[in-house]
Amino acid sequence: MNVSSRMETQEVLRVKLEVLRREHRDLDEAIAALHEGTAADQLMLRRLKKRKLSLKDQIRDIEDRLLPDIIA
Repeated sequence: MNVSSRMETQEVLRVKLEVLRREHRDLDEAIAALHEGTAADQLMLRRLKKRKLSLKDQIRDIEDRLLPDIIA
């Protein structure tokens, strides 16, 4: 892979990372709003929390690809 395509790949990953982080924040707000409601839909809460965990894993994977561990 040449330098140009590697830089393009990293830019795509950075954009995807920002989109995932934004969706993760939005889910935080949605979950908080459901908790504040009087009749919280437990099934919906579970689904949102599961999606949030999935996003967290995806975010971590992309961060690892962008910032690989350096063995010192």
